[in-house]
Amino acid sequence: MASNQPAVDVISLTLPNRVEYLGVARLLVSGVANRMGFSYEEIEDIKLAVGEACTNAVEHAYESEDGTYSLHLVCHVYEDRLLIEVSDQGKGFSIEDAQQQRTTPLMEVMEEDELEEGGLGLFLIQALMDEVVFHTGAGVSVSMTKYLRRDGVAGDDRTISKNQI
Repeated sequence: MASNQPAVDVISLTLPNRVEYLGVARLLVSGVANRMGFSYEEIEDIKLAVGEACTNAVEHAYESEDGTYSLHLVCHVYEDRLLIEVSDQGKGFSIEDAQQQRTTPLMEVMEEDELEEGGLGLFLIQALMDEVVFHTGAGVSVSMTKYLRRDGVAGDDRTISKNQI
């Protein structure tokens, strides 16, 4: 019996909640994105977005950064897209409050090549990925999707949504 579900490979990684392990998360997504055929620039965007999501989890999810808590990274590899989920079981946050903290459009202030990891997390994640979904409640989960554009044409069809659970 044929299934209507798209084929997907799932790669999971669980890391201690410590800054020194964030490079491992970036290496994982870099390798997966490279294997899928993303361009160098797209891979750098994916690494930066994942780095920001992981950094936010390490810095804000738990009261301490002692490694007793975990950060979870799951890559869903589809034929046409990469869906990455970063999650923790720490304290949640209000997406609306976090988004309202930035009142000036960032692109008026700095160029993309001047952006660095840390401090601009939500903005960077939303700017660099095609779809972003936040789940808050008992912990935070960020789902980020980047579409593989084999024809070299990239539209600006980014969507942002949230789901309070």
